[in-house]
Amino acid sequence: MSVTSTVEENHRKKPYSSEKEAEKRRQRWVFWGRKWRRLDYVKLTASLFVHSMALLAPFYFSWSALWVTFLFYTIGGLGITVSYHRNLAHRSFKVPKWLEYLLAYCALLAIQGDPIDWVSTHRYHHQFTDSERDPHSPKEGFWFSHLLWIYDSAYLVSKCGRRTNVEDLKKQWFYRFLQKTVMFHILGLGLILYYLGGMSFVTWGMGVGAALEVHVTCFINSICHIWGTRTWKTNDTSRNVWWLSVFSFGESWHNNHHAFESSARQGLEWWQIDISWYIVRSLEIVGLAYDVKLPTESQRRRMAIVR
Repeated sequence: MSVTSTVEENHRKKPYSSEKEAEKRRQRWVFWGRKWRRLDYVKLTASLFVHSMALLAPFYFSWSALWVTFLFYTIGGLGITVSYHRNLAHRSFKVPKWLEYLLAYCALLAIQGDPIDWVSTHRYHHQFTDSERDPHSPKEGFWFSHLLWIYDSAYLVSKCGRRTNVEDLKKQWFYRFLQKTVMFHILGLGLILYYLGGMSFVTWGMGVGAALEVHVTCFINSICHIWGTRTWKTNDTSRNVWWLSVFSFGESWHNNHHAFESSARQGLEWWQIDISWYIVRSLEIVGLAYDVKLPTESQRRRMAIVR
C-alpha cells in the first residue's frame, strides 16, 4: 500500500467518540492526570538532559567549544531539514541510499528522535493541520504546539492513530535499526565529545547546540502558525517568518511549504533565504540528487492570494 493511500485511509478514521471528549482532552494538563508511557519518560529525560547541559555551559566555556556548538547545530539542523523533512517526510527529492542514510544519521544526532517517529508525526501534521487531529496545533496553546506535545505519545495516538503512515520507512532495515538503538547513538556521541574536549564539548555541543536546534525546529510548529505573512491560499494558519529563515535553514517560509508540500525549495523567491534548498540544489548539480520537485507556474497561479 502506498504512503498516500495509507494516509487517506487514516483520514477516514474518527479519533474521538464525541466533541465533548475532544474538548476534555484538549483542556487537560500535559504532565498530570494521565498515564505516562516509557517513550514519554525517554523523551522527557532527553529534553531535561539537553537543557541541563545548556545551563551548565557558561561554566565550561572555551572558544573551541563554541565551534563545537556551531558544528553540532549546523550538522544536526541540516540533517533535520534536508533529510527528515524534505527527503523522508515529503519525498521532495531522491539521493542514493548511502547518502540518504548518512543524512538521516546526521539528523538523528540532533536529539529530536528517530526518523520513523519524526516523519510520522510530521506527515500527520500536514494531513490534519490546525484540526482536532493536528499533533501540535497552536489552537491547543503556544507551549503545547512548541514543546509539550512531545511528552504525551498516547495523546498523539488518540488523535492520529498508530504510525501507519511511514510504512515506506519501516520496510527499510536502517530506519528500524535507528528506531531501536537511538539512545545508544546519542550516548556514543556524548562519550566522543567528552573524550575530545571534556564537559566543555558536551555542554556546548549536546547542550547549547542541541537546545538551540530543538527550539528553532519547534518555532516552526508554534510561531510559524501564529505570526508572520501569508502569500498563498492554504486552509490553515501557516505563516512565513522571514527573520527565522537563517536560523532554521529555510524552514520558516512555512506558508510556502504548506502551499507546496512536496517542493524541495521553500524559499520560493530569490531573496528568501533557504540554505537547505542550496544544499539540495548543489547535490542536484553534481548528480547526487534527482527527481527534485518544485511548484509549477500553474500551481503558483492557482494558490496565489490576489491582493
